[in-house]
Order: sequence, then C-alpha cells, then structure tokens
Amino acid sequence: MMQILIVESSPRGIESASRKLTDKLRERLEMQYPEARIIERDLVKDQLPHLDQLTLRAISTQDSVEAASLKEAAYLSDRLIDELMMSDLLVIACPMWNFGIPSSLKAWIDHIVRPGKTFNYAGAGVEGLAKGKKAILVLASGGVFSEGPWKSWDSAEPYLRQILGFIGIEDIQTVRAEGMNIPPLAIHAVPNGEKAVDALVI
Repeated sequence: MMQILIVESSPRGIESASRKLTDKLRERLEMQYPEARIIERDLVKDQLPHLDQLTLRAISTQDSVEAASLKEAAYLSDRLIDELMMSDLLVIACPMWNFGIPSSLKAWIDHIVRPGKTFNYAGAGVEGLAKGKKAILVLASGGVFSEGPWKSWDSAEPYLRQILGFIGIEDIQTVRAEGMNIPPLAIHAVPNGEKAVDALVI
C-alpha cells in the first residue's frame, strides 16, 4: 500500500497559505490514490523538542544504542524516521520566515537526518538511504522568490532540496503561494498555487 507523509509547519491555521495548498494537494492525492495511507505530522499541534545533549548523543552514533537512557532519547527520532522511510511520497508544507524555514521544521529535519538510518558515510562522501522516494515542497512567502531580484534571498527551497538530496530524495517538485504581503499579488497567490498543484506530476 502506498504511504504518503505530510509534514505541516505553519502556525497560521486556516489563514495559512501553505496549509490551503496542502489541503488542495491532499484532495488530489486522495482521488488519485484512494487506497493510500496518508500520515500527517503537524509540527504545530505536535511540537518536537529541539535536540539536547542526550538526544544528540543517542542519534549521532551508528552503533547500536544499548543504554536505556539513550534508547529512550532516540525513540522519537526512530519513530519519525520510520514514518519517513515507510513512505513513498513526502510532502513538506512550509512558510518562509526571514528567508528560511521555521525552527519547528528544522527540529524535524534534525531528528530524521541521522547516520546509519537515513544516510551512511561512504568513503569521502555520503550515501542517502531514502532513495526512490518523491517529495513535494509546498512553500508560502510574503514576497516573490521563485524569480526576480529577491530570488537569491530564498534559502528555504535550496536548503530543503539540499537536505533531501543528502538523504537520497532527488525527485522533488515545488509549488508556491508567493506575494502574500504584496496587495496586487496576494489575491492571486493561493489560486496560482492551486493551479500549480493541479499541474504536478505525481
């Protein structure tokens, strides 16, 4: 059975442009893959802890974790990685804050990018272990960053593509709701994003 993992990170609720696009995408996925299992990881409703010293020690080793305290510290990371590794499609919905991603999404990334689990050190480089999966980035921003003079200020999409590529996910598509803080563009931002959702190759 196909499994789809949707990771939400906007705290704006029904006002969130990225969540509106995710709702549209979810409707399409449910119609296209009616038998698929859809898992939603809402980082606002279910906040993840940022890495502390014990958790970092537990998840940064490639060796088997024997100590009970380390096993407990690695449990959440293990569960998040299982959600990802068992999924065929990953959807990350993300508002752009200060040209980057929310810290809640960074916390999720820090839990799932893990040696021996989602990547292995290989010679002078690394080998991603999440190969064969697809990803869709659903991004919302107050300005326009896909093109034009502000494009170089966008660190959200390049970072997400880089970190997903690091763990082996290279088939990545992006849809955007752009210009949310620019009155002439704001009215069209979500409708244009929804058209992009319809145009995705899934």
